[in-house]
Amino acid sequence: MERTLVLLKPDCVQRRLIGRLLARFEDKGLTFVALKMLRITPELAKKHYAEHVGKPFYPGLEAFITSAPVVAVAVEGVEAIRVVREMLGATSGLKAAAGTLRGDFSSSRQMNLVHASDGPQAAARELDLYFQPNEFCEYQPLVASVLNAADE
Repeated sequence: MERTLVLLKPDCVQRRLIGRLLARFEDKGLTFVALKMLRITPELAKKHYAEHVGKPFYPGLEAFITSAPVVAVAVEGVEAIRVVREMLGATSGLKAAAGTLRGDFSSSRQMNLVHASDGPQAAARELDLYFQPNEFCEYQPLVASVLNAADE
């Protein structure tokens, strides 16, 4: 089992796509173990996008990510990091394949609806930025036995 962070970005919230995108993750068999709506502050944006602070495009990125609420979701499942990233599609909605979230709902590189951690270290760091340990709800979904084999 892996756990990763998914952020439904301001454009997703503004376009009222939250439920449609969350349903796609549930349909895939992934489990939500924490979920909340919040406003990203400039301070949190700098922590989240630390590798981009100081780059020419950063001010626009910060302005965008702080412009409206986001929905932060801790998603769990077998190979969850890879599965979620593949579900998102290419960064630019114009280049993302049909059937992916960005391919189906986005036509922009920046306003691409969703962020997901790109590896185990990023997932651990990003989950710590958005959730306190007591905010995770550990449980075994009743459908787990029909979603994956016991040895997966």
